[in-house]
Amino acid sequence: MPPASLLVFGASGFFGPHLVRAAHRRGWHVHAVSRRPAQAPRSAGVAPNEVHTFDALSLDGLSPLVDAVRPSAIVLATALARVDECEREPARAAALNTELPAALARVARARALRLVHLSTDLVFGARPPRAARYDEDDPPCPVHAYGRTKAAGEARVLEADPHALVLRLPLLYGDSFGRGLGASDQLLAALERGERPTLFHDEWRTPLEAGNAAEAVLELASGDARGLLHLAGPVRLNRYELALAVLEAHGLAARASSLRSAPRSALGQESLRPGDVSLDARRASGRLACALLAPAEALR
Repeated sequence: MPPASLLVFGASGFFGPHLVRAAHRRGWHVHAVSRRPAQAPRSAGVAPNEVHTFDALSLDGLSPLVDAVRPSAIVLATALARVDECEREPARAAALNTELPAALARVARARALRLVHLSTDLVFGARPPRAARYDEDDPPCPVHAYGRTKAAGEARVLEADPHALVLRLPLLYGDSFGRGLGASDQLLAALERGERPTLFHDEWRTPLEAGNAAEAVLELASGDARGLLHLAGPVRLNRYELALAVLEAHGLAARASSLRSAPRSALGQESLRPGDVSLDARRASGRLACALLAPAEALR
């Protein structure tokens, strides 16, 4: 049986509302954590059962919050995820991406709570994978502060709580419920504004639709998997190919001429945008009842 209650940190970001909606479908009582009550997430009319105010940069309130909620399980989706912000504010990146996960892992272990910490494919990129894609045995090799702080957070979580589960997620796309967030809605919003987005043809990912990813995260949260697993789509695409798939799915294939295909070097991005961080998700797939879908299936 799934846990009776779920505490979601990072519930007001792009991915958080998908977690809230998927948890509701599973019958969970959802507690969402937000820095401000007004930021409580809502996805297609589905809101968390309760919203709790917490400043992730101040860890003093972490234990009291968990004790007040007494959740059956915790999903940590909070992060400083903008690569440029992490470069400008390394201390803040370390606080949110490393120190918060470590502190929450200590709290979870002390209370025997199920913790699922969400990480990223961008812990890779400085060296090629041992095989065609990065699997869980490839050591992290980040190229920027975001990847370094997330890799450190993973290690600290598993050190503090060996029963925790760390899930590395890929580039996420899908509905942002009118907020223009995520790989696909950012693209569509830019086209709506009359812009000509530049998409890199030498940046390869294994993208996953956010709702599909949320279902997989919560299924794994209900189980006993621990350690490190990769969640990713089955198809390796560059950013330009993903954009074409999004336009096709939205009946906008004729707008493809509005896209610019370019190498990362055209915008001086090659140092902070790794060329290939494709993930091998076969281990997670073997544990999941839900399929991890390619864009052509997920966007139908």
